[in-house]
Amino acid sequence: MPDQVSAAPDRSTVRLALVVGGLVLAVLLGFGLGRMNAGGATSTGGATLAADHTHPPGTQPHDHGSVAGADQGAGAEPGGLSVSSAGYTLAPLVTEFPAGRPEQLRFQVRDAQRRPVTRFAVVHDKPMHLIVVRRDLTGYQHLHPTMAPDGTWSVPLTLAQPGVWRAYADFTVVAADGGQTAVTLGADLVAPGGYQPRPLPAPATSTTVDGFTVGYQGSPQAGATVPLTFRIDAAGGAAPLERYLGAYGHLVALREGDLGYLHVHPEPELVDGQVKFWLTTPGPGRYRLYLDFQVGTEVNTAEFTLTIP
Repeated sequence: MPDQVSAAPDRSTVRLALVVGGLVLAVLLGFGLGRMNAGGATSTGGATLAADHTHPPGTQPHDHGSVAGADQGAGAEPGGLSVSSAGYTLAPLVTEFPAGRPEQLRFQVRDAQRRPVTRFAVVHDKPMHLIVVRRDLTGYQHLHPTMAPDGTWSVPLTLAQPGVWRAYADFTVVAADGGQTAVTLGADLVAPGGYQPRPLPAPATSTTVDGFTVGYQGSPQAGATVPLTFRIDAAGGAAPLERYLGAYGHLVALREGDLGYLHVHPEPELVDGQVKFWLTTPGPGRYRLYLDFQVGTEVNTAEFTLTIP
């Protein structure tokens, strides 16, 4: 039988195989490390964003009425200064009312194509909060209109004294894709007659209303978010506060002059028996504060004048 000779690869073949194998291994290792690094970066980036994305106390969702950017904290301008904002327009069907007589206020919220809006989110138990006040900051009313299927809102309204009144519609629109836009729009109403403006009362931290003594502690500052704590006392001590519109109190602040609007909601629970808000005032000036609170199913409003230097 012929001798059997073992076939052995020559050196050049071995070298080529080693080079190719090394290249393949390097590519695979690089791909795997790249995926590990990419996955780690995404996870870390997401965690960092979540940790950094915080809101100062008293801003959204506790603070309504301010223009875009309010949830970024101090310095935000108040809302209600315009009849149109964020692509929506407040359209009252009638703007003149006889002084001292109840009438129906009817209005629509219209989109950029002037179509009536009919989808609103329920915020603090209501889809629409309507604030009405005379331009000298008297006659404050907090109303809740009802909407017809065609998007027309209506509510009984009495403008007690002649003058120009400001109506604020505070609402959140729900878009077709489910997105929500919070907006506050303002429009003037008129009660013809002799207008006798009243001066604002002097600043004070305590007042009485309907048998209750209401006082607050805190020192609001322009462009800063600070705590404001209200105590409501009855004859026998602390009043037994009830939730009104889902909270123990609602605070509206209106700026004298342009009537800029802020609607602030408190901490979800009482703090040492008191109602605690976080208030951001956008600039110096005089403000009128209106605190709504409920005791024995009755809603009361305490008013204060606040000067921001």
